[in-house]
Order: sequence, then C-alpha cells, then structure tokens
Amino acid sequence: MTSAIILLVAVLTLSISLALPLGHYMYRVVDGHRFWATRFLGPLEKRIYRLTGVNVDDEMGWKRYSLSLLFFNMLGVFFMYIIFQAQGALPLNPQHLQGTSVGTAFNSAIAAITTTNWQDYSGETTLSYLSQMLAYTDLNFIGGATGIAIILVIIRGLARQKTKQLGNFWVDITRITLYLLIPMSSILALIFVQQGVIQTFGPYVQVHLIAPFQSGGKEITQQMLAMGPVASQASIAVLCNNGEGFFGASFAHPFENPTALTNFLYMIGMILIPIAIVFMFGHMAKSKSTAWALLIAMLVIFMPFTLLSEHVDLAGNPLFNTLHVTQAHTAVLAGGGNMEGVEDRFGVAVSDLFSSLATTTSSGLADCAYDSLMPLSGGVNLFFMDLGECVIGGVGTGLATMLAFAIFTVFLGGLLVGRTPEFLGKKIESFEIKMASLAILIMPLLVLIGTAVAVSTTAGRAGAFNPGAHGFSEILYAITSPANNNGSAFGGLSSDTTFYNIITGIVMLIGRYWPYLALLALAGSLAGKKTIPVGAGTLTTHTPIFIGLLVGVVLLIGALNFFPALALGPIAEQLAPLATLTH
Repeated sequence: MTSAIILLVAVLTLSISLALPLGHYMYRVVDGHRFWATRFLGPLEKRIYRLTGVNVDDEMGWKRYSLSLLFFNMLGVFFMYIIFQAQGALPLNPQHLQGTSVGTAFNSAIAAITTTNWQDYSGETTLSYLSQMLAYTDLNFIGGATGIAIILVIIRGLARQKTKQLGNFWVDITRITLYLLIPMSSILALIFVQQGVIQTFGPYVQVHLIAPFQSGGKEITQQMLAMGPVASQASIAVLCNNGEGFFGASFAHPFENPTALTNFLYMIGMILIPIAIVFMFGHMAKSKSTAWALLIAMLVIFMPFTLLSEHVDLAGNPLFNTLHVTQAHTAVLAGGGNMEGVEDRFGVAVSDLFSSLATTTSSGLADCAYDSLMPLSGGVNLFFMDLGECVIGGVGTGLATMLAFAIFTVFLGGLLVGRTPEFLGKKIESFEIKMASLAILIMPLLVLIGTAVAVSTTAGRAGAFNPGAHGFSEILYAITSPANNNGSAFGGLSSDTTFYNIITGIVMLIGRYWPYLALLALAGSLAGKKTIPVGAGTLTTHTPIFIGLLVGVVLLIGALNFFPALALGPIAEQLAPLATLTH
C-alpha cells in the first residue's frame, strides 16, 4: 500500500507542476496575448481566419455561441457517420473491412463528438485505418476543443460585467486547437512512438507462435497481429479525455501501452489539461486563490476514494482465503491482491489508480478489466462518475460542473447568513440557481431513469451476462458511463444491440449538451451583471470553510442521488462474501 500512495502522490505532484505553467500559457492563448507562441503560429492563425471569413473582433452572446457550438458538433457527427458507413469503399483499409451497421455508426459518431468514445465493438476488427485516423482522431480534436470553449464562456461570464459579449466560438476553437492540442498531441505521439507504440499503415501481420496450442481439435500455430496508426490517435485521445482504444483490449494492449513509462504518461495525460484549466480560470477570473480552493476540494474527494479502491483490490478476494490461495505480494503477482483481469506488467495498485483517474475524468481509458475489479473498487469508479465528473473532471466540462456546485455552495452559504449569495463579485439570484441546479440534476435523471428502463425491459436485462448484484452493476455502469461522457465499459454486458445503441446514444447527447447549455445561459446572465465589492457577509471562496462546504455539497448530492443504486450493485456484491464467510 505504501508504494501505491507514493505513486498517487507522484502522479498528482508532477501533473500539478506541469499544469501550473500550462494554465498560464492557455490563459495567454485564449485571451489573445502576443507572446512567443504567436510569433510562430500567429501568421497561420490569421490565414485560417482569412480563409474562413471569421472576424476576430465579432464576439457572440451566449445564444449565438451555443448555436455555433451545436452546429459545428453536429457537422462532425454527420462527417463521422458517413466515414463509418462508407469505409469499405474508402482507402487505407488493408483488411478490406466493410462499412459498420447504422446503429454502430450513429452511436460511435455521438460518442466521439461528446468525448465519450463509448465502444461496443473491437476497433481492429471493425474499423479501417482511415476511420480510426480521420474520423475518430478528427472528432477527438473537435470534442476536446469544444469542452474548453464551454468553460471559457463560463469564466468570461464571471470575469466580465455589464456585457452580453462572451467571445467568438470560431476564434476559441481555432486557438485551442492550433496553439494547444496540435502541439501537445504531436509531442506526445513522438514520445509514444519512441517507447514502442506502433504507428504504421501496413497491413496486419501473421506470425508463427512460439508455443502452438490445440483448439477445436486443431493445432493453432499462427496468429494475426493487428496493426495501425495507433500513437497519433492515442495521444490526442488521452489529452482530450476521449479514451477510445484503437484495439479491443484498449490500453492494456502492448502495441498501445508497451512500457511502464507510457502507462505513467497516460495517467499524467488524463488530468494534465483539466488541472491546467483550473489554473487558467485563476488567471482569467483574477482569483488564483479560488482556483487553488477548487483544486484542493477536488483532491480532498479524489485521494481518499482512490486509496480505498486500491486497498480493497490489494486485499484481494476474501473467498480465496478459504481455498488457501495466496494473494500476497510475490514476484509473480506483481504486488499481490486481486490479479483477475489485471495486466501483469503493471499490477493491481497501478491498474486501480489508472481506472480511478479514467473515471474521475471523462477519459474512460482502461489498462485492466473493470468487470474484474473487486466490487467496491468498481463502485468507486461508478461513484466518481456519479459526482458528475467534477472531481478533476473532463477537459473543460469538469471545471464547468464544479463551478455549478460552487455556485450552489455559495447559495447555501448565503442562506446561512441571510443575504444574497455572491460568487466572485456576482450576485447569485433565482435564474443562476435554476440553471446551476439544472446542470447538476440532468445527469442523475438520465442515469436513474435509463437504468430503470434497462432493468425493467427484456432487451435491457438480456445484455447482462451475470445475475444478481453484479449484473445490476453492469447495467448501471452501462448507463452511467455514457451519461457522464466517460466511455469506459464495466464489461460483462452485450451492448452492441439496438436497445443499448439507442439508449446510450440518447443519454450521451443529452448528458453532454443539456447541462452545459444551461451553464452557458448562466454565463450570459452573469456577464450582464456588475461586479460588486466584497462585503462583511460575503462567503470568501478560498478559505477552509468554503472548501469544506463545497466538498460536502458535492458528496451529499452524489450520495443522495445514487446511494440506493450503489447499494443494490457494488456494495451488496462486496458484502456478499462476508455474509457467506460468517455462515
């Protein structure tokens, strides 16, 4: 357990250290400052505006900004849908794979643009190189840039006063993509290639097995190895919290995650931009102390639950003890514990930290089988998503949700002292509370209603491979993950069906756009207000009291909404072996 704590502290310390200068860099980029980066990329940026007819000085109100965002995103969905359907007739398809089904194309296009990247198929047997590289990778950039654009509008709403102007969507996504996402993903892809992540357009390779085996009465002596342009896709996927795996084995595949260093970089990459956005917020809102308070609140929630997840899996399965099966640390067991579904190269503690980072953000990456985690560890992953992924959270959208909780917190604080609540000098009134509440509560409604529909219909129950509490957890996870734009899969569920394609597609769309459109409306309202000076009754947003209240609000809302569902699934399953042992 000591090594697990050291690894957790190392990942967070390095991520925060890198995020500090990155957040300042992002602030200068999105605010249009002239500095060293604009010397190199400024002429290209201007040429893009000239070609597309974008006026940099033409700022938008929240409604026009929202319409531009929705139009561009739906255009991306249509583009990816066409590529998936037509891939059999398109180039870069050495395995001659045919176009996907209508349901898969529809579901995957929505998953990509919402940064969910929910996959109910294995990429190497379903998608051509062009589909993986052009469709998925392109929408990874669009989805990530859109998430950052959303938080920019909200920050401007807090920072500006007596205005309706909240920036230009086309300028924002151009700068985010040109100055941030392309350089970072290119550098990371080169590091991945150096470490052994493959990047090729060559066909799949057939190899002779060192140890042939029998299957169906035949001796199997050869195996086909899937290839492809993996490094370029993996780099932008991890940075923008998209997280789809090029292969069915996702980031446990040695061609996608070949070394301990790549695994470590994936963990850093998942949280680097989300944490940097918190520091960017501090610069833009001129409240660095509030930014630190928000980050500390996130870590106060994240660290104990992550350590709980690691502790439960390192303790192993209690039923094995009755069979005299050792789960202790040995050279073979790579740290010991519950090794089922765990990649031997990384071990239990690393896999648990990886999965916690993937579910507390909207990454959804996996270097182990989530279905094989101990029930309470899987429950921690579920709970991180149930909090709205505001604990570190997705690229842009994570801080957006946390700001909604912060506004709700100052509202409660205002009730305690009997005065109108304020946040960063803006009065929080009826409309702002309605929009913040809407943003917070849409996701629980999607998860709970969607799960209820799934468990009460034959088509929904038919997908689960396991009975009882574990089967319920599989269904609950299958709705929770898309509703939070996470995309990780619990496994043990046949989700490539008409029922799950439709229901997950619906919750992905609503879960992505409805909450954040409410927050954009909130930003428009705040931007029109004047900033008022701090008074004696103002709840200061950088004190331990505020941090404690914020943590309490986040946990209380998450627990009230989801504890009954978690009790029926992972908690009941975790307690079942203990009941067996006591009898």
